[in-house]
Amino acid sequence: MKSADKMNQVVSRYRFEKTYIIPEDEISKKLPKEILLRILSYLDVTSLCRCGQVSRYWNILALDGSNWQKINLFDFQRDIEGTVIENISLRCGGFLKYLCLRGCQSVGSQSIRTLAQHCHNIEHLDLAECKKITDVAIQPLSKNCSKLTAINLESCSEISDCSLKALSDGCPNLTEINVSWCNLITENGVEAIARGCNKVKKFSSKGCKQVNDRAVIALALFCPNIEVLNLHSCETITDASVSKIAEKCINLRQLCVSKCCELTDHTLIALATYNHYLNTLEVAGCTQFTDSGFIALAKNCKYLERMDLEECSQITDATLSNLAVGCPSLEKLTLSHCELITDEGIRQLAAGGCAAESLSVLELDNCPLITDATLEHLISCHNLQRIELYDCQLISRNAIRRLRNHLPNIKVHAYFAPVTPPPTSNGPRPRYCRCCEIL
Repeated sequence: MKSADKMNQVVSRYRFEKTYIIPEDEISKKLPKEILLRILSYLDVTSLCRCGQVSRYWNILALDGSNWQKINLFDFQRDIEGTVIENISLRCGGFLKYLCLRGCQSVGSQSIRTLAQHCHNIEHLDLAECKKITDVAIQPLSKNCSKLTAINLESCSEISDCSLKALSDGCPNLTEINVSWCNLITENGVEAIARGCNKVKKFSSKGCKQVNDRAVIALALFCPNIEVLNLHSCETITDASVSKIAEKCINLRQLCVSKCCELTDHTLIALATYNHYLNTLEVAGCTQFTDSGFIALAKNCKYLERMDLEECSQITDATLSNLAVGCPSLEKLTLSHCELITDEGIRQLAAGGCAAESLSVLELDNCPLITDATLEHLISCHNLQRIELYDCQLISRNAIRRLRNHLPNIKVHAYFAPVTPPPTSNGPRPRYCRCCEIL
């Protein structure tokens, strides 16, 4: 029987059973109910469902609300029906604090309304990719679940500004909000959530193309405690709003502005000025960034651990030499499609100390100027675990072998195009294909 079928069957059975049932097995007879409940509280969803099929007594114990404070149904996402969520809500009541329904395609707004009516103490709710969820589901959450601190609505395409306005009215304790790929969200919804939920520390609107400077400035002004901000593909935002975030949110730790093509070095300089504890920066596709911005960043942000500079096509070896000196904790660095990077830049990175001590992932896809010398320089990077070398035409197999001899645990991802066409059994390869002959 599938795990999801067990979930449907077990949660539905005896859900309103109130009569006392005498245990039949020896363990249940000897151990007090409180001890058995404490043991069961350490089990995951699958194990609880299996225990619930042992006997009627174990079913009551396994489905006791105290065992279901944290529920993650991600493993059952293809089969879970809305009625199961409603039964869980009735069973758990005020015990339930954490619920993950990520990818549960069959769960609709009615199920969430039932959840909101019975589970007033829920704090963390993950509804990512629940395509049937609409604004109708969020209204009762706002009215009944004031203790909610984290909500994930990623890819809930029917969610609009109405939901954010409702959350801002009824859930002032929210610290984490994810509305990535909710295409109906605009600056109005973001401004409402910023004004009503000023405790927000993590906010993600990845792929929300209607989120603009006005929305980001509202976050900066009303949510100064933001530590994690993801604005990936919010294409219209400019230096003005991100600089305001840098100035007002001095606790900023992680920032993603990849594909925000309007940004310039002014953004990097603002981050360097105000956000000295920044540890993650993703700026892939920000083609206007230059060495000047990253040099300023390297001088002041010494705690940087992860940087994605893919397609920052104007940077040169100067950026790497400064990162090597100024960012000793750098663990992951993406330089894919940075076509001006050469072996000398990698040499300075490796010799600067950060790479040898901490660098574990280096991505160099489509860097046409690097050669086998780059891999020779990286031999000293003892913690290097993975390197990407796709379409690096000047890297040879022999150089990769030498690198693996020195770093046996490293994963090297590379591609080598065939040197010559594969042999054919029907004579020499024709000069022109059939289409060319016809034309």
